[in-house]
Amino acid sequence: MKTDDARFGDQRQHLMRTLFPHGIPTLWCPALTHFDDDGAIDRPRMRAHLGFMRRWVRGFLIPGSTGEGWEMSDAEADRLLDFMIEEVRAVGAHLLIGILKADASHAVARIRNLVARLMRRTGCADALESLRRAAVCGFTICPPTGKDLSQRETQSALESVLALGFPVSLYQLPQITRNEMSSETVAALANRFPNFYLFKDTSGADRVAVSGFRSVFLVRGAEGDYARHLTEGGGRYDGFLLSTANCFGRELSAIIDALRAGNRSEAQALSQRLTAVCSEVFEVAATVGAGNPFTNANKAIDHFFAHGPSAAAVAPSRLHSGKRLPRELIEAAGAALDRHGLMPARGYLGDHVG
Repeated sequence: MKTDDARFGDQRQHLMRTLFPHGIPTLWCPALTHFDDDGAIDRPRMRAHLGFMRRWVRGFLIPGSTGEGWEMSDAEADRLLDFMIEEVRAVGAHLLIGILKADASHAVARIRNLVARLMRRTGCADALESLRRAAVCGFTICPPTGKDLSQRETQSALESVLALGFPVSLYQLPQITRNEMSSETVAALANRFPNFYLFKDTSGADRVAVSGFRSVFLVRGAEGDYARHLTEGGGRYDGFLLSTANCFGRELSAIIDALRAGNRSEAQALSQRLTAVCSEVFEVAATVGAGNPFTNANKAIDHFFAHGPSAAAVAPSRLHSGKRLPRELIEAAGAALDRHGLMPARGYLGDHVG
């Protein structure tokens, strides 16, 4: 999407043009984190997966909830970022760094630490330029955790992070934070802080977007019924930041392209197939006693995209906890892909590893 839309205001437009000289990607992905048998980051697998996704996905959130970022220590996240910053930059994509912290003071400290690391890494004394050179387009933060927080408390906490002045994406994630930013709170933050340029909503309720708020780039993170949520399909969102882009980048891009071409029936038909697969696999994934459903479901589906139709014979993927996905989830994912005609003909590991 172009970054010269008047709705963003002059300062926000300038920031967006600096970060995205060719426009903001419509399709983003919170990338999975792959682990080897010892629990270390599986670099060859991560590289192969990125090589598969980059054909259709040009923006990545790392670490995100789907990437098990809430479970990682700062040291683990640093190791992941040290590797993935170079990988994302090498393929010409953009990287949002996930700052998944339960309170604002820890988020502030984490961002300051990461900016200092990026400045040392790039040898650049200017913070924004150091981010740009590393292909980092900002930091994604959630509201502080707590179901009893008032909107005033939430806004004050987020203001302390935005006051740092670095590019920020706000992330509505009530499944984890147990609260929601109101449309009034989001609008107030956007009015005061032009460095807030992107809003992701995974709630499924879409209250902020439905309110008519349009001052920043809006991406939907909730799964399902994809075709009707983009502006091209009559919806409220400029793009997607979806866990299923780990596997279905081609199909999601096809939906976007069909909507832009005015082929709503084609977009809706493919959207229904994706929605059916996700509903079936996520229902089983929710019963896994480790990780989260977004991680579990997408690792199960990605198992087939990595290894191909015979993936059920391969050891299931490992989670951050050290547990492996149960066989019944792998089998459910394979059955859903087969049933809806979305099973890949071959796995990307054979195409990219080596």
